[in-house]
Amino acid sequence: MKEKQESSRRSFIRKLTTTTAAVAVGNSLFASQSTVKPFAILKRQLGYELNDQINIALIGAGGMGNSDTDTALKVPGVKLVAVCDLYDGRLKDAKAKYGADIFTTRVYKEILNRKDIDAVIIATPDHWHQQISVDAMHAGKHVYCEKPMVHAITEGPAVIKAQQETGKIFQVGSQGVSSLGNEKAHELLKSGAIGQLNYAEGFWARREPLEVWQYPIPVDASPQTLDWETYISNTKKRPFDEKRFFRWRNYTDYGTGMAGDLFVHLFSSLHFITDSMGPNKIYASGGLRFWNDGREVPDVLLGTFDYGKTQAHPAFNLSLRCNFVDGTSGTTYLKLVGSEGSMDITWDKVTLKRNKTFASDDPFYLDKLKKAGVGYAERKKMLPPEEITYDADKGYMGGPYDHMVNFFTAIRNNGKVTEDAVFGYRAAAPALLCNDSYYNNSPMFWDPEKMQVSKKS
Repeated sequence: MKEKQESSRRSFIRKLTTTTAAVAVGNSLFASQSTVKPFAILKRQLGYELNDQINIALIGAGGMGNSDTDTALKVPGVKLVAVCDLYDGRLKDAKAKYGADIFTTRVYKEILNRKDIDAVIIATPDHWHQQISVDAMHAGKHVYCEKPMVHAITEGPAVIKAQQETGKIFQVGSQGVSSLGNEKAHELLKSGAIGQLNYAEGFWARREPLEVWQYPIPVDASPQTLDWETYISNTKKRPFDEKRFFRWRNYTDYGTGMAGDLFVHLFSSLHFITDSMGPNKIYASGGLRFWNDGREVPDVLLGTFDYGKTQAHPAFNLSLRCNFVDGTSGTTYLKLVGSEGSMDITWDKVTLKRNKTFASDDPFYLDKLKKAGVGYAERKKMLPPEEITYDADKGYMGGPYDHMVNFFTAIRNNGKVTEDAVFGYRAAAPALLCNDSYYNNSPMFWDPEKMQVSKKS
């Protein structure tokens, strides 16, 4: 195994040397104290199959729904024909934004019954994802469903079954999964760039009210302007409450908290990069530290996760953090750490950092290295620059665009998507179990291969 890893690493070094030669820094690339930071530009080359127009509909016209739709309409050959939402104001806004000829309705099944719609974007609150996804696929529609794929861990199998039975294309909307950054990180990890993976960490920091789910509430919000009864029809019955409708992420009846909204992005990217099916042990802690606005979910959350050894990767540990009271705000990252270096990963950039090397003339030290079997001279010769940044070019359209292109290309070619129902469930499950661990104050165990909760790992 060690020889195989070393061979992989040598192969990576050879490729990297060829790639960075044009940077014209010569032998200084391999100097132990080099301050040169060469970079390679990542460029996306996308081919389009414009055999026919794809008509789409949006179900759930809030902020994320509008963002997804705007991105989808940038893909050639995609047209929006209908919008569904329970609030009349959003339907009026849709006509003003997308055109007066857009069909609008409060009833999502009216969308599904239309013959001129090929695919739907589902961007409702989380508690409606499973039902609308299943209904849409059985109605013959392809589905792009916002993350997390499901609101409860028991709902995942139904979505997977519907996709398998109908053969419809189903993409979960963790937008960064199809990004250049993730693709490059996957390539580097498999090439042995950081050695053997042993640890990963991710972080989200927010502070501004809109970022922490203090969404604006329209002044005309009332039981007359929005369909409250339909909204709560599949969950606990409550009197009309505009906060629970417009700020739904704060309440467990409708949302999945920090883990379901943000951790799930990190799980999705990590699983793509490592080819992992997920962790087998989950533990979370945190609390409500600042936003005492009636929310039922924490504003600081920490999670630790054990990933077992598989054919795809060695055993490693993951640490995730999310802070809605962070004065720095706007910070997010995913980091992978290995025996030979680390990678900082975003959707459009990967920074590879290698272990520093040094030379020593101390015979005592050299003798210790020799007895330990450490090939110090060979190691010093082999190591590439300390830091290399792979950055997307200025014309890059971004991870969300790539994810939509992946979805529509699969529809046109009857192909595969990056994040199908199985992938989406394996990303959602540890996030949902993170919530269970937090509220139960105990570790949770999960079988990522069988996709079921287990009593103990």
